[in-house]
Amino acid sequence: MTAKTALITGITGQDGSYLAELLLDKGYLVHGIVRRASTFNTHRIEHLYEDPHHPQARLFLHYGDLTDGTRLAGLLEKVRPDEVYHLAAQSHVRVSFDEPEFTGNCTGLGSTRLLEAIRSVGLTCRFYQASSSEMFGAAPPPQCETTPFHPRSPYGAAKVYAYWMTRNYREAYGMYAVNGILFNHESPRRGPTFVTRKVAAAAARIKAGLQDVIYLGNLDARRDWGYALEYVEAMWLMLQQDEPNDYVVATGTSHSVRDFVEYCFAHVGLDWHDHVRFDARYLRPSEVDHLVGDASQAERVLGWRPMVRAPELARLMVDAELGALMKPGDKLARPAQATASDLGHLVTAR
Repeated sequence: MTAKTALITGITGQDGSYLAELLLDKGYLVHGIVRRASTFNTHRIEHLYEDPHHPQARLFLHYGDLTDGTRLAGLLEKVRPDEVYHLAAQSHVRVSFDEPEFTGNCTGLGSTRLLEAIRSVGLTCRFYQASSSEMFGAAPPPQCETTPFHPRSPYGAAKVYAYWMTRNYREAYGMYAVNGILFNHESPRRGPTFVTRKVAAAAARIKAGLQDVIYLGNLDARRDWGYALEYVEAMWLMLQQDEPNDYVVATGTSHSVRDFVEYCFAHVGLDWHDHVRFDARYLRPSEVDHLVGDASQAERVLGWRPMVRAPELARLMVDAELGALMKPGDKLARPAQATASDLGHLVTAR
């Protein structure tokens, strides 16, 4: 059988790296889109790299940007994927308040550009839109596929727009286009400015004597935290169904930021009260107080169910940070910079 071809936007991010692993393990040819930058940010997928000149290479990267619809159409015409996984976005909620226009252009309109590029090229591929629990915002928990949206950030609002554009292209043009409404999902590959990774890293560094305190904002917000490695399987399952549909992916449990802090510090034998300080700069102008997802439809239709929940996830992430401190060469457990000699030929410039 001919191998399927997948295109992943945001392949260098947390979800993109895990998804690339999953698809390669399933025999796919995987193409990823990365933004051109003066520094390399491909440390999460270095272990997947093969010289593209090798006859058995199955991972290929291309420069592109969600603000350039012409480039997206050209890449789709060239790659002609069977499945498109759209994960790229300006994804930091707090930053979206500082960069609302860019967030809307990238996170919202970027999805439209990609959908329109697929339509204009005439592809019959299947499309996955990375929607977010932040779309629910102030809606009371638990939240499911029929819960009305009430976003409380520019990021959440941009994701709502992308969600409805995905639905519109499905209904207007008959595209196989789905929304995966993923609740918070974390891992050792999470970006260092996200609160879970920031807390896990601080607990490990304080235990090792490398820092004394960590500054945080709202500790009362409650989230439904799952493991990103498990959530990418749900993405893949959504594109394997006979009919397209939208799905919530969540654990069905909620924990406060304070709970997560306690889990991390307790794992290294520390009292978090001795090391956590408040900083108002980390507060959001409007907060989402409580998110907890009902993923019963995903379990019933996709056969997907989570295994890792917040307490186990916190321990897993702290252990990765401790391992990185003991083995500085571990590039997957911390944000390491790749060298030009390692990765200068990884991205095709065409």
